[in-house]
Amino acid sequence: MTIPEEIDTPDIMIDVDILDRNIRRMASAVRARGLGLRPHAKTHKVPEIAARQIAAGASGLTVATIGEAEVFAAAGVDNLFIAYPLWISPQKAERLKHLSQTAQITVGVDSVEGATNLGSGLGSAAGSISVLVELDSGHHRSGVHPESVAPVAEAAARAGLKVAGVFTFPGHSYAPGMPVEAAGQEQQALNQASEVLKAAGFEVTCRSGGSTPTAMLTGNSAATEVRPGVYVFGDAQQLELERCAVDDIALTVAATVVSHHATPADGPARFIIDSGSKVLGSDRPAWASGFGRLMDHPDARITALSEHHATVEWPGPDTMPAIGHRLRVIPNHVCLAMNLVDDVAVIRGGELVDRWAVAARGKNR
Repeated sequence: MTIPEEIDTPDIMIDVDILDRNIRRMASAVRARGLGLRPHAKTHKVPEIAARQIAAGASGLTVATIGEAEVFAAAGVDNLFIAYPLWISPQKAERLKHLSQTAQITVGVDSVEGATNLGSGLGSAAGSISVLVELDSGHHRSGVHPESVAPVAEAAARAGLKVAGVFTFPGHSYAPGMPVEAAGQEQQALNQASEVLKAAGFEVTCRSGGSTPTAMLTGNSAATEVRPGVYVFGDAQQLELERCAVDDIALTVAATVVSHHATPADGPARFIIDSGSKVLGSDRPAWASGFGRLMDHPDARITALSEHHATVEWPGPDTMPAIGHRLRVIPNHVCLAMNLVDDVAVIRGGELVDRWAVAARGKNR
């Protein structure tokens, strides 16, 4: 795909045909496995994309914050899961109460203190909010051990909240060789915690799991739904993990070569593009081969970032693109890139057809 002439660099471009294909494919695959789909909208933060996901069969959306939930509720999404433990201030409590009047709201909890605080803050409105107890299935961020879910659920019930089940985020799947193992650990944790909750007298109606690397590996013997996010776009991390192909990449950053780096006689050819950490994001896991990839040049590597520029190592000086040449960059982590811009270019067949506002950008609380 060529970069449309109207695009001024740097700019995020979304190929809407690939986007729609990714959305349909995940929805169909998840449905065929007997699972529900609740995509994580923190990846895109765009109501137009959320509408496409719901139209393809998603039961609702996953979000990271109350602010994101407010944006998507205002756009008409009526089933939202805030997939993190919250500590409820009076301000947050009022916002949750307001949200629960127009949408079904579920919140993650992973401690007796957090569940008690949530119910206390909501007061008489606590019964309008459901909770899922978060499990640590190996990522070791938030979440309780599956054997420890009952006290958290009991605290939530005492606080007047509706306990719907359990969830986990297998975030350790974002590493080479880990998706299959992480998916197995996820299923074990969901099954174990469900049995513990049932023994404590709770009806478990929801067992939620699945990141983009594991969504296609999650079985319905453990989960009832999955929550992938990055699948809509793909990114350089998913590419290196072999969880997507180059043809699945829907989001790229249009960049321009602005400088040629002096090349030492025994060193690689280098040039500079006008897309740095303030549009690509700076996320680079230890195993990643660079700070991003070039869409049409798989052997090139982005080896350094500054705020507004990136250094590209090129396979050979004789073929290095000229200053002024435009390239498409695949960010390492699209969730960061989307949160760095106000709007994105929508491309179809190489033509600029629209611009979408990143409406949930910066909604961090």
